[in-house]
Amino acid sequence: MTKFEELHKLKDLMEKDDTLPLKKGANKLVFGSGNTEAKILLIGEGPGFNEDAQGLPFVGQAGKLLDKLLELAGLERRKVFITNIVHHRPPNNRDPIPNEIESYGKYLDQIIKIISPKIIITLGRFSMAKFLPNIYISDVHGKKFEINWSGQKLIVVPMYHPAASLRNGKILEAEKQDFINLGKVLKSVK
Repeated sequence: MTKFEELHKLKDLMEKDDTLPLKKGANKLVFGSGNTEAKILLIGEGPGFNEDAQGLPFVGQAGKLLDKLLELAGLERRKVFITNIVHHRPPNNRDPIPNEIESYGKYLDQIIKIISPKIIITLGRFSMAKFLPNIYISDVHGKKFEINWSGQKLIVVPMYHPAASLRNGKILEAEKQDFINLGKVLKSVK
């Protein structure tokens, strides 16, 4: 079975899973999108209004900014895979809570296993905490971490969430520089 087929099988399982805590109030499952053969996986926090309507991650204003940031690193959206820490929109666009993150975690773990990336770029503190718990994003954004995740060596690069950059000019400037530096990290890994 190809990665594409495995991901679609997993997506079908998620769509049938009525135990997922955010499913009831959401319009669509936002599973993920992009290149199933990608070596770079981006993980955001949770779908917003536009994502919930379209069923795709990062399609609103934060997504438009993300596309520009990816270009700074020499990347194109079509060459990466993008998903979230939770796959249904939290009510009123609030932050995901621990039991929600845990409930979706088994599926995110499978997405990671299937994609088998070399590099994971976390977008925001909630996705960062999956790999780098008990630290502040303000202390580590843009830095490269080599971790062992389920027996696999991965590089994790925590980034600010693009939505935070839309709200704060200082964060936007830091994030632009982080993505420029990410381009250098990517060249050293390939």
